[in-house]
Amino acid sequence: MKTLSFLKLILFFILILVFSLPGLFAFGEENSTSTLPAESEVSNQESATSVENVSPRLIEERKVLEEELKKLETEIEKYEEDISKTQKEKKTLQNEIYILKQKIEKLNLQIQQTNLGIREVGLQIQDTEDSVEKTSLKIEDSRQQLAVILRTIYESDQKSLIEILLSEEELSNFFDDLTSLEALNSKNQELLEEIKKLKSYLEEQKTVLSGEKEDLENLSKMQQLQRKESESTKGEKDYLLEKTKGKESEYQKLLTETQKKATEIRSRIFELIGVPKAPTFGEALDIANFVSRITGIRPAYLLAVLTQESNIGKNVGQCYLVNLETGEGVRLTSDKKEPRTMKSSRDLPFFLNICQELGRDPLNTLVSCPMEYGWGGAMGPAQFIPSTWVRYRDRVKEITGKAADPWDIKDAFLAAALYLTDYGAAKQTKDAEWKAAMIYFSGSTNTKYRFYGDSVLSIAQKYEADIKAIEEGNLTKI
Repeated sequence: MKTLSFLKLILFFILILVFSLPGLFAFGEENSTSTLPAESEVSNQESATSVENVSPRLIEERKVLEEELKKLETEIEKYEEDISKTQKEKKTLQNEIYILKQKIEKLNLQIQQTNLGIREVGLQIQDTEDSVEKTSLKIEDSRQQLAVILRTIYESDQKSLIEILLSEEELSNFFDDLTSLEALNSKNQELLEEIKKLKSYLEEQKTVLSGEKEDLENLSKMQQLQRKESESTKGEKDYLLEKTKGKESEYQKLLTETQKKATEIRSRIFELIGVPKAPTFGEALDIANFVSRITGIRPAYLLAVLTQESNIGKNVGQCYLVNLETGEGVRLTSDKKEPRTMKSSRDLPFFLNICQELGRDPLNTLVSCPMEYGWGGAMGPAQFIPSTWVRYRDRVKEITGKAADPWDIKDAFLAAALYLTDYGAAKQTKDAEWKAAMIYFSGSTNTKYRFYGDSVLSIAQKYEADIKAIEEGNLTKI
């Protein structure tokens, strides 16, 4: 009995602490670096009940849309793979076409070379034919000379020895004529033999050159056939390339249509999440999960960054601008001048443009106050400076289908996730997430600010445990 009384007494004191010190048990606020105005607390309490007021019909619609979005994202991934595959095929075909073009150019040069060779051999043949003709004329002249010699010899052969002796005045003349005839006969035989050899040689050379010319002509014909074949193959490759191009164009069209439909669904899901400016942890987790599917950023890590920046939208700044030329401002709670509220040369023109696009009064829009070590002017739950926000607003608009607003909690989540993805946080490793957080804070990984990266990872670890507990049913998502 005493033990029960003692336990009751302890339980009584715990209940008193819970009701008298609610700030000690506020979920996820122990890491916040800001003090919230009373009106923010009221809006947060109102948001805590917003989930209970969502109708079952809207919850069911959201589930259906999320399933449809998953299917569309799968289709988008398939189309992107098909496009990538087609582009690789296209590249391969282009390489083959290039090689064929090079071969055709080489063949053209070889054909030109062969044609020059044919012309050269033709000239040699012409020279040889001219030589043969000249030699033939020479042979003809020699033949006429030989005919005279032969006739003389013949006539001499017709005379009897007595007639020859009687016709000569002296006997010595007879022997001289006889010697001359013998010499002519011998010379005749030599000349005939030489002419035969020369003619035979020339005819042989003509035959060889004619054969070379024929071979070269055949080679030229073969090369021309090869060129036609290569050009025909190139034509087929060009056809395939054009066909592939059409295929890629078709995939691109389907991809664009599917992405457009996915954007419309994402926009509708964002509407159905329906969170106020400062969401509960459960509402923020819904956004983080949805953004994670788009960007690959770990939900707990994204929530940790947003907690570090603005306590998930509860503190979006405490300064107003008062001078739109110098960037000078004042604090919300006092008239203290803040000369470094916004860097005029870097951020002020972008800030005015953003406010104009969204219909905001730049003099009545809260931004962060300057810190000891830098400028102020950061906007919304993700605390983007204007010059950085303009790099992401179009990408946010492309996903949500509406104008991007840095003070909108959903747009802020998405822009922050895109930024962290650009700097490697989608790898979901400790080192990658730490580096991305550091760059998010200071634009570098200077260890002077390592407290920020360490704090983000510490908060993310706690949130990861909370998310796991929610999934296992051991913690209620509010």
